[in-house]
Amino acid sequence: MTVIAHVTDLHLRPRGLACYRVSETNMLAARAIDALNALTPQPDAIVITGDLADTPNEVEYAGVQRLVNRLKAPVYVIPGNHDSSALMRETLTGVGPINEGSADKIHYAVTIGDVRLVALDTSVAGVPYGTLGEAQLAWLDATLSESDMPTLVAMHHPPATTGIRHMDGIGLTDTAGFAEVIARHSNVERVMCGHVHRTIITSVAGTVMTLAPSTAHQVKLDLSDGDNGEFIMEPPAFFLHTHDAGAGVVSHLAYVEAHPGPFPFYTDEGVSW
Repeated sequence: MTVIAHVTDLHLRPRGLACYRVSETNMLAARAIDALNALTPQPDAIVITGDLADTPNEVEYAGVQRLVNRLKAPVYVIPGNHDSSALMRETLTGVGPINEGSADKIHYAVTIGDVRLVALDTSVAGVPYGTLGEAQLAWLDATLSESDMPTLVAMHHPPATTGIRHMDGIGLTDTAGFAEVIARHSNVERVMCGHVHRTIITSVAGTVMTLAPSTAHQVKLDLSDGDNGEFIMEPPAFFLHTHDAGAGVVSHLAYVEAHPGPFPFYTDEGVSW
């Protein structure tokens, strides 16, 4: 069985600074690292789908490097809208083949166990929305055509609307083009993304999209017509995607924080269920 952990939206700040003056993202990311390192069995890989930094700057990426150096499992990253693809390439090491792709987009494909990871770059410098672009979509189509292995596609911006209006307003601009490519490749078993800071599962082009919550703060669940976004300190979590030949890809939500238990299932005498 192949196990891949999907983590997103760390939003690391310079030491001593909280994100939005409230969210202690550095502390919360460190707790997520501890939770990932405590997993048994260890994941075959950890994929971080963007917003590693918050501003971004070299100080924040130095913090990212310190954290990922602590992880036991191999790490793969892609940029989010708070990131800089150029700075990531300049400052980060040991986080996948991030020097691959084009001059302004990080994209690559790797084999992890018995699945393939295809990583995309939706970031656009200086703006919150995301775009893949025609060149990257063409690369995606060609790359997916190279192999019929079960494939996970990782990206920051979700290629689907979520119903949270202020986040959908800064979503992916070329969802139709992405869906057109994915629909041609039935071996894509998951589209893994972040950006919205909530656990959201939906369908995209005949496959499943799993949007992971942040390791820090979450976006308030608001399905009204309002455009003003707020965040809330709901429990941080991440996805564990497992794959075997019989079951295909199965996705589990795992919480960062420890909770009471585990407890054995004791029953009263004479009760068999």
